[in-house]
Amino acid sequence: MAFELPALPYSHSALAAAGMSQETLELHHDKHHQAYVTALNGFVDANADLQGKSLEEIIALTYGNDARQGIFNQAGQHWNHIHFWNALSPNGGGIPGKLEAKLIEAFGSVDQFKADFKTAATTQFGSGWAWLVQKADGTLAVTKTPNGVNPLATGEGKALLSLDVWEHSYYVDFRNRRPDYVTNFLDKLANYEFAEANLG
Repeated sequence: MAFELPALPYSHSALAAAGMSQETLELHHDKHHQAYVTALNGFVDANADLQGKSLEEIIALTYGNDARQGIFNQAGQHWNHIHFWNALSPNGGGIPGKLEAKLIEAFGSVDQFKADFKTAATTQFGSGWAWLVQKADGTLAVTKTPNGVNPLATGEGKALLSLDVWEHSYYVDFRNRRPDYVTNFLDKLANYEFAEANLG
C-alpha cells in the first residue's frame, strides 16, 4: 500500500487571516509534501524489506544509517508534515487548561515556554524543526532537530507541537523574518488543543 498525501484538515485559504497564505499552503502541502511522499514510495518500491512497513517502522529502520539517509529524509519529512498540518489551526493561539498547567509546571510560565520555543526555532541553523515534547517522565520540554529528524527518531519524547522552520514554510509570507514567523505561529496559528490531545 503506497503512502499518500493526507488532505489538509482545513481549506488552503483558512489560515490566511492568521498569517499563513493560501499560496504558502499550496506550495508547501501540495508541492513540497507531495514530493516527499512520491520519493518515499519510490524508495519503498525499490527496497523489499520496507514494503508493508508503517511510516514509523521505516523511520526506525533508517534513522542513523548513512546508507539509508535518503530514505530516512523522505520518511521523516512525511511524518513531520503530517504532524505539522495538525499543529496549525484557523482558530489557533488559545491554550487549554490542562496543557497550560503542564507548561507552567515545566517552564515557569506560558511566556517562558514561548520564549524557549522561539529560541529553539530561530537558532536551528538552516533547515529543521522546533518541537514541544513530552518526555518519558511526563514532563514537557522544547527541542529542535535538523532537516527531517524528529523526536520519534531521536527518542527525545512524544511530539506534542511542531513548527517547520525550513525557509519554504515562511518565505512567501515573512521573507527572511523567521522570528516573526515563529511569534505569529505561537500567538495565532498553534493548535494547542492538538498538543493537549497528544499528552500521555
